[in-house]
Amino acid sequence: MSDDWRTATVERLRSLILGAEPEMVEEAKWRKASNPDGVPTFSCDGLVCTIETYRDKVKLTFARGASLDDPAGLFNASLDAGTRRAIDIREDETVDDGAFVALIQEAVAHNRS
Repeated sequence: MSDDWRTATVERLRSLILGAEPEMVEEAKWRKASNPDGVPTFSCDGLVCTIETYRDKVKLTFARGASLDDPAGLFNASLDAGTRRAIDIREDETVDDGAFVALIQEAVAHNRS
């Protein structure tokens, strides 16, 4: 990934995710020739979410997002998926920090239930 708006977005989201839950673990998974750095994954008592970068967006996929309440309407992708839900963020878009942290915390609580 080049050092552009996506890098800044990923770093901001990473900080929010890790700050939302002290026991959150970040790992890089699914390394391959086309993506040698792998996909950042965040887990706490199970997979919480992943972050992927594309040419035109940063995608956060919540492993069990379909089971989560989303009162702020952050989920805007994979809305028809049976289990997961995603948030696509494009250049010049932002995510409400408080609502995002609450969604991360809810995902962790769901994993623990």
